[in-house]
Amino acid sequence: MSQDHQHRSIWGHLMRVPFEQAWADADGVSTRYVRAGPKDAPALIMLHGTGSSWECFCATLESHSKHFNCFAIDLAGSGFSDKPDVPYEIPFYVEHVRAFMDAVGVSKASFMGVSLGAWVTSRFVITYPERVEKITLLASSGLIVNKETMGRTIGVRSKAVDDPSWENIKPVFNSILFAEKDRIPDLIQLRQQIYLQPEMKRAMDHILVLQQEEVRQRNNITEDEWRTVQKPVLIILAPDDNPDYLVTGKRIAELAPNARTFEITGVKHWAHFEKPDVFNPVNLEFLRG
Repeated sequence: MSQDHQHRSIWGHLMRVPFEQAWADADGVSTRYVRAGPKDAPALIMLHGTGSSWECFCATLESHSKHFNCFAIDLAGSGFSDKPDVPYEIPFYVEHVRAFMDAVGVSKASFMGVSLGAWVTSRFVITYPERVEKITLLASSGLIVNKETMGRTIGVRSKAVDDPSWENIKPVFNSILFAEKDRIPDLIQLRQQIYLQPEMKRAMDHILVLQQEEVRQRNNITEDEWRTVQKPVLIILAPDDNPDYLVTGKRIAELAPNARTFEITGVKHWAHFEKPDVFNPVNLEFLRG
C-alpha cells in the first residue's frame, strides 16, 4: 500500500467489530463503556490512563473480542463518564470499577490496565482477588514517586484542560505515544472534546491529586503487598518509555510470584495501540493460556 493511501483512525480499528456503546449506573456514577464479544465468554475489563477514555483500546477490541466479553470503560472523572466532585484517589477508582462490574453483571474478569489503569488494576487485584482471573499491565504504576514526572504531568494536563486548543492537546500524547505518526488527529480531537466539557477542569484537579507527593505515597502499592498477589500477571516493558514505568514493571515482576514480562521496543505507554500486531497475540496467549 502506498503512503498516500495510509490513514489511521479510531474508526479504522472498529469498523469490523460488532460492539455496543452504553452508559451504566455504577453506584450513581453514569459510566460510559463499550462492550464487544460473546456475552457468555470470559470477561475482560480494560482500564485507560490519566484523563483518557475507552477509545485507547480501539486497536485491541477486534482481536480480543473474538475470545472475551470485553468491557472498555471511561473511569469516573474521565472521558464522558460522570465527574463526581471528590478527589480521585486509587481506592475511589477501585470502588468505581467494582460498582461497574456489579452494574453489568460481571462477577469475575481479567483486567488490562494502562498507566493509571495499571495502578487501579494492581490495587483491585489486592482488594478483590476473588473477582480477578489474570491481569495485564502496561506502563506499570503505583510503586515509586518521581517529582519530575509528576510535575510534568500536572503541567501538560492542566494546560490542556485550561485551554483545550489543538496546540495544547497534542503535547498530551508526546509522553504516551513514541511515534509521531501514531499521534493521530482522531485522538487529539477526541481528547479535545473531552476536555471541553464544562465540568472537566474541576475533574482534572481531582484526577491530578495523584501527582502530589503525599497523596501518591499513601496510594502506592507496597512491595509486601505485591508479594501477596497470586494471580497471573503479564507486564509489558517498554524500554523507550519514561524509565519510571520500566523500573516499576521490572520490580513488580521480581515481587509477584506469578508474573512474567514481555518487552516491546519503539513504543511508550500505549504498546497495545502503537504495535497491536505485536501486543495482541502475546496478550491473548497469556489470557487464554
